[in-house]
This record gives sequence, structure tokens and C-alpha cells, in this order.
Amino acid sequence: MRPIWKGHISFGLVSVPVTLYPAEERTDLQLHMVDSRNHARVKYERVNAETGEEVPWDQIVKGYEYHEGSYVLIGEADLKKAAPEATRTVDIEAFVNQADIDPMYFDKPYFLEPSKGGEKGYALLRETLRETKKVGIAKVVIRTRQYLAAMSPRRQVLMLDLLRYKGEIRSEKDLSLPGTLAEVGVSKAELKMAHMLVGSMSQKWDPDQYSDRYRDALMKWIQQKVKAGEIEQAPHFDVDDDAPAPINLMEALKKSIAHGGQAEAAPARTAKPKAARSRSARPARKASRRKAG
Repeated sequence: MRPIWKGHISFGLVSVPVTLYPAEERTDLQLHMVDSRNHARVKYERVNAETGEEVPWDQIVKGYEYHEGSYVLIGEADLKKAAPEATRTVDIEAFVNQADIDPMYFDKPYFLEPSKGGEKGYALLRETLRETKKVGIAKVVIRTRQYLAAMSPRRQVLMLDLLRYKGEIRSEKDLSLPGTLAEVGVSKAELKMAHMLVGSMSQKWDPDQYSDRYRDALMKWIQQKVKAGEIEQAPHFDVDDDAPAPINLMEALKKSIAHGGQAEAAPARTAKPKAARSRSARPARKASRRKAG
């Protein structure tokens, strides 16, 4: 399992060094475009839309189209200036009841593992959340975006579930939806039968019962057609090995309570600039395809 980054959990004046790992594994089949005539890979090329010439990687920059055909060019330095708060910190801002969070807000799960020296603070936070039945609402920057997240205990691990912002969730108001049962003509007998059907199909949730049958069948067919396949290497993410200095846990808790849970009095931490990643380690994903002549 590859880590995303190393940083720390911050709540009040308490700081717990942790490592962040993805908690999901995508099993989508990686299908490539292949020329049916000679079975060669069909590749995308970086082509200038006006000249038709291929553009070298070192001449490609990101741009925001604020008007059709007009762009604001954005370099890596600009991204860092625009987000100075981007640190390796899971900054807990509040504790809430998990039942109060609509499931629609949950997006992507991560594991948090304590780094060296963080075991005590990690266990304290985990069990406190478990006993109070609360989740920590935090801000965290992953790669180039700041996320809202919910931290909660799951057996022995602290989970960090990324949350969608309210503005990212669409409203159902524009949908054409049926009204009450009476308004659509559902009878009491039909409702009773529906209850009976649900009761007959009810069982204890067991995720082991379910799998992607379509993918399994397709993989079986592929394995019958070929003896060897291409191996996709997982992307590599840089990990910052710097860990925060050890803290006096009891003293930090006392000061946090005295400050009403506010962390302004804590010494500021800034993220250590990451070394630039080589283009060979992470090629750009967006490229235009050469138009057919």
C-alpha cells in the first residue's frame, strides 16, 4: 500500500504525526485503444490546435479559460502562491454527530496510520471519538486541492473520509418526482405486499456476498483469449519524511481546553516544499488528439 503523504493531525494544541493511505482499490479494467489492423497501440499526441504541430512537454502549461479562446496561464509557483495554507495537516475544526452528516456528502475513504512517536495521541483520539460517538470535521490538502473531511474510528484504525462541499451536491428540485402514495394511486393492499416483499428479502449486510460479476466474466474471457497481458504500474507519490516534534500530550490538552479548542496559540507549521517531480515519474494526463486529416 503506497502512502499519499506524511503529516500530522491537529486538534486544539494537540498534534499527532500520521501517514495517510488510500482505503479503496479500483478494479476497473484498463482497456487501451488498439489499431485493429496490426494490433499496435493508438497513442494520443500533444498537438497545437492552430499549427497542427506536436508540442514538447516542457512547453505545456496549465491554463484557465475565462472566456472562449482566452486563458490565464498558471504555473506550479502560481498554484503554491494561490494556496499558502496548503500544509500536511489534518486540521480538525469541530466535532459533530456522524448521524447528522447526510450520506451524500461522503466521497472517498483514507486510512490514517500513526507515525513514530504518535501512537499515544493516535490511540487517545481514536478512543475519545469512539466513546463520545463523535467524528472530527477537518480540512486537509491532498495534492493540489483542499478537502473537507470526517475523521472517525473503525476498529483499530482512524478513517479519514473526504466529504463533498455543499456546493458540489446537486438539488433534486428540478426532477419530476411522484407525490404521496395516495396521489399516485397506491392502495393499502399494494403497500402491504411491498412490505412483505422487503421482509422476505431482508438479510444481514455482508459485503463478501457481492462482487463485480461483469468484470469477473470479462476477465475470464480475456484470460481465455490471451496468455500474457500488460501490467499497469501504480503512480508514485512523494512522501515527506519530516515529522513534527514530540509534544507533552497532557499539557497540550490542558492548553487546548483553556483556549476553548482554538489552535491559534500553537506555533505555526509550514509545509516543506516538495522536490519537483520528474516528468517521467508522472506524465501529464491531458493531451489533445491529432485530428484526422
